[in-house]
Amino acid sequence: MATVVLLPGACHGGWWFEPLVRRLGELGHEARAVTLAGVGERADELTGRVTLDSHVAETAELVAAEAAEQVVLVGHSYAGSVITGVADRIPARVGALLYLDAFLPEDGDSCWSMTNGEQRRWYIEGAGRTGLAVDPLPFFDSRATPHPLATLLQRSRLSGAWRSIPIKHYAAAASPEWLPLSPFVPTTERLRGDPGWTVHDLPVGHNVLVNGPDLVLDLILRLT
Repeated sequence: MATVVLLPGACHGGWWFEPLVRRLGELGHEARAVTLAGVGERADELTGRVTLDSHVAETAELVAAEAAEQVVLVGHSYAGSVITGVADRIPARVGALLYLDAFLPEDGDSCWSMTNGEQRRWYIEGAGRTGLAVDPLPFFDSRATPHPLATLLQRSRLSGAWRSIPIKHYAAAASPEWLPLSPFVPTTERLRGDPGWTVHDLPVGHNVLVNGPDLVLDLILRLT
């Protein structure tokens, strides 16, 4: 059975993946949903030292400590940058990558550089209250908390080792309501022509677990 490590997007904690963790456990898999520093129940750790690098480092440490030889890494939205960094640091410990409507950086990319104007306005206006973290959007889950601004602005530092991961899947949220707003369309279209990737179009919005938990579970099971 596989070990699956799941990382949520900006402003969300491990609670976002709880339904999938429960289902995977029932099927005999080891599943861990991660709350990153500065968010959710770890909001008291929010300082200027919480960056993309620190999120990558803490997740790499967690993965390295897992008993399984290799893990399946799953990242939603912002966390695509995190799982890419982890796979780049310790590729031997990662057997598969699943991006859920997520950022996929090259060396030197940041969430800021990869996203669109609407998202950048959220980063700026959302950080205006504290200057340190981006407040959740009004329609987010009530459990969502401010997200460390530096993690969205810092550039990824990648050697390219992550490309050696043998199984790489990208799940694009493709509901008609989301596609005109999605900053991930260029990434999805680029990967469609890459033989190293499998691309899935999910008929859901960016919050893929609202209407598509069974679809996401099916994708994870394919990788395990």
